[in-house]
Amino acid sequence: MAIAREAGPVGSLHEVREAGLDREDLLTVYRNMLVTRGVEERGHILYRQGKIPGSFYTGRGNEGASVGVATAMSTEDVGTPLHRDMGVHITRGVEPWRIFAQYMGRQDGPTHGRDGNVHMADSQLGLIAMVSHLPAMLPVATGCALAFRIREEPRVAVGWFGEGASARGDTHESMTFAGTRKLPVVFVCDNNQWAYSTPTHLEFATEHVADRAESYGFEGVVVDGTDVLAVYREAKRAIDKARAGGGPTLLECLTLRMEGHAVHDDAFYVPKPLFERWAENDPIERFRTWLRDNAGLTDEEEDEIAAGVKRLLTSALERAEESPQPDPAGLTDGVYASPEDLDTPHHK
Repeated sequence: MAIAREAGPVGSLHEVREAGLDREDLLTVYRNMLVTRGVEERGHILYRQGKIPGSFYTGRGNEGASVGVATAMSTEDVGTPLHRDMGVHITRGVEPWRIFAQYMGRQDGPTHGRDGNVHMADSQLGLIAMVSHLPAMLPVATGCALAFRIREEPRVAVGWFGEGASARGDTHESMTFAGTRKLPVVFVCDNNQWAYSTPTHLEFATEHVADRAESYGFEGVVVDGTDVLAVYREAKRAIDKARAGGGPTLLECLTLRMEGHAVHDDAFYVPKPLFERWAENDPIERFRTWLRDNAGLTDEEEDEIAAGVKRLLTSALERAEESPQPDPAGLTDGVYASPEDLDTPHHK
């Protein structure tokens, strides 16, 4: 039996405006979703060309969830997006050419060639880079929220994790601590239904991951992760609540991983009918249809946005290819933050 609140879809433009988005904001959200998918599609091409070292991961099908949450964040907030959350980086303002440079291990990537191709973040934009041990980022987000409380700053931390990571102690410890202290943090579960090849019914016994929130002392909310506006609405409510002193929320965005765990995985274990059913709710197509039905998106506007995204990504690839390889002599530069780095909030 479900315990968490199950959020419904956003029905009208009026409801969107009440949530703080005007028509121009909606078009920006649509553009960010297109850029997000375009970056990862071109990343696949770079990988096949042998230009990306290591493996390669994407968040296809998760664009609505990642862009929706990031759109709800304020400039001064911080987040720890993971490898399925490219839309967070795009929405927060990371330039696509720097992402391509990161993919290829070049000097102009956010980590300047020092970490994995998706282990990236721009700290000046309030983002903290992930590590492969995904639930380990939740204590980091919780620690940020504790710092905000101690400093009496009206800021919120957002921590992402997958439903597979919910089985780890890091997740439990973070939520226990955050709930007890009523910290300004929002926990976002990207539930894409497969922890690599393990389906959710073998991962946890509750109906939803968000059902666990009640035991930690705060609200759990389940939302359709392919509905970017519903995700935005629920994320904004949770972030506003946290900022006002109302404590954490566990927001579970239900999606399906529309590709394998990484490029080496063909996802043969996922039933084909499941793929087909979720493909019908592609988040970009779903939002495009909503914009046409509710916000008067015209053919001309759609063509203009698509053409602009294509130009942006083409020039971004060209610029990234020109980025130099990192100098091995500077391998340890910036590996640890200096006192100056720690003293200056990212939003100042």
